[in-house]
Amino acid sequence: MNRLLIVDGHNLLFQMFFGMPSKIIGAKGEAIQGVIGFVGAINRLAEYYSPTHLLVMFDGEKENPRKNILKEYKANRIDYSEVAEDENPFIQLPYIYDALDYMGIKYSETSDCETDDVIAAYAIRYGEENEVLISSFDSDYFQLITDNVKVIRYRGKCSQLCDTNYIKEKYGVAPSRYLDWKCLVGDTSDNIPGIRGIGPKTAAKLINTIGGTDEIIAKSYEIENDRIRCAINDGKEIIERNISLIKLGEGAHLPFEIDEIIFTNPQIRTMDVIHGIGH
Repeated sequence: MNRLLIVDGHNLLFQMFFGMPSKIIGAKGEAIQGVIGFVGAINRLAEYYSPTHLLVMFDGEKENPRKNILKEYKANRIDYSEVAEDENPFIQLPYIYDALDYMGIKYSETSDCETDDVIAAYAIRYGEENEVLISSFDSDYFQLITDNVKVIRYRGKCSQLCDTNYIKEKYGVAPSRYLDWKCLVGDTSDNIPGIRGIGPKTAAKLINTIGGTDEIIAKSYEIENDRIRCAINDGKEIIERNISLIKLGEGAHLPFEIDEIIFTNPQIRTMDVIHGIGH
């Protein structure tokens, strides 16, 4: 079976840029610690998981269509256009593109949706007949987990492979119901409010006793607790909105077919890559 590894590029860039112990200056005087961390992480991911296919996806500069649904969507994120260069991870992005070119690894920027949607489209299209590994700390990808699709939370040798059992143990629901669970509780990282008074345990109990959000809304009369029943009835529009915000788009355009992202695992050392791109 093929093993397709898809890396959430911006997620890994931020992790490496802010996670490196100190700033590293290249030969031309520019900061490159994010580049070094990124290349090292790609090499270790390839070593640990031996992918047959590899793709790195980045968010392009565009208006986020989900803001048309909720204007506060991700409004809690820092605007890096107003951040000093030495604190801005995007300054190092061109060097990362150069490094990926040097390593022969395919990458792409999204043009009309979020990276999550493109990665989801790959998982849905290829996840039945191939193993798909998604490297990211974005929990939205948990809704994609199946027997063949898993999420890697990369921390070097302490990396965690999130599978069906991980979701059941952590959230109390099956991955197929993670979207429903998150629509009820909301997502503070993306500034998406949930249903007031519905916490993680209550959401899991509702799902396990009644079903998904459609069933919970349709059968709210079965909820014995008056407060929770009223919260669901009053929050129908919020639930429907959250589904539109959190559900990942299976119809997103794929920048490459799977045969175009075959990975030959050249095992190029990190510093050889840095020297190779002139930094």
